[in-house]
Amino acid sequence: MAESSEDETIKKTDHHRPFWHWLKSTSRRTFLIYPVLIAVLEWLLQGRLTFAPWGGALLIWGYLQFRLGGRYRTHHGGGGPGLDVPPERIVDTGIYAYIRNPMYLGHMIFMAGLAITFYSWAAVALLVFHLFWFDGRAREDEAHLETLFGDSYLAYKANTKRWLPFIY
Repeated sequence: MAESSEDETIKKTDHHRPFWHWLKSTSRRTFLIYPVLIAVLEWLLQGRLTFAPWGGALLIWGYLQFRLGGRYRTHHGGGGPGLDVPPERIVDTGIYAYIRNPMYLGHMIFMAGLAITFYSWAAVALLVFHLFWFDGRAREDEAHLETLFGDSYLAYKANTKRWLPFIY
């Protein structure tokens, strides 16, 4: 029995959906897709890859800050990754006692490491774009957390900087 064109469309859509859903993950883009794209772009532009080994320290630091900050938040605050499954409690200990967005900052540290490691102006542009993008995302998350936790979250915000301890 032949399948209807509607069934075929659904199968095609379902077949492609997992990849696009996978690609929507900010962490997959930052830690997997962007490094590959920057390396390929720099190789195409320069005909070779040049590395600044000390940039690797920023790559490691950024990834570990993202990964460990996420584990800490999930362990102490409940919820899931991101705010799709919001935390059950405010996490104001560990790294979260110093900055409100250590995971997003980990992304930006990693991107700075990409720019330095590959001597890449494209990676600098990617970082600059994401500085604004993550700031907007952090503000949206904070508005959501204010709704969830009210005065408790406002008190946390008043005592903890968004990005840099004791500065901003």
